[in-house]
Amino acid sequence: MGLRDMYAYAITTSKGKFDGSAEERDGKLHFKGSVATEEHKNEIWSAIKTIPTWQQDIVADIKVTGGSAAGAAAAETHTVKSGDTLSSIAQAKLGNAGAYMKIFDLNKDQLSDPDKITPGQVLRLP
Repeated sequence: MGLRDMYAYAITTSKGKFDGSAEERDGKLHFKGSVATEEHKNEIWSAIKTIPTWQQDIVADIKVTGGSAAGAAAAETHTVKSGDTLSSIAQAKLGNAGAYMKIFDLNKDQLSDPDKITPGQVLRLP
């Protein structure tokens, strides 16, 4: 199976959002192009990261070209660190550990279980 087949979900996710290409060369899949918003870029990255070996397989140069909408400019994020839980993030950022499901619901595109977050993930905050 080729890398384009392995990353079919990411390629499909990028359709209509990504102005560029995903080319397989030198044993890697190269994503090169642009998207209108940071949200689109994050959606593509989340789809890429569904494959455990993505760090060895992917070379990506995805630029955000669109202007920031008022909501996008105000969007706050948190990069998960070792030891973080959604509850601890909710307590620190929202002042209420019980609000962890709000973070989970906002990030269902990259989370399948509120107890499984990974260092390095960038989570959107309500």
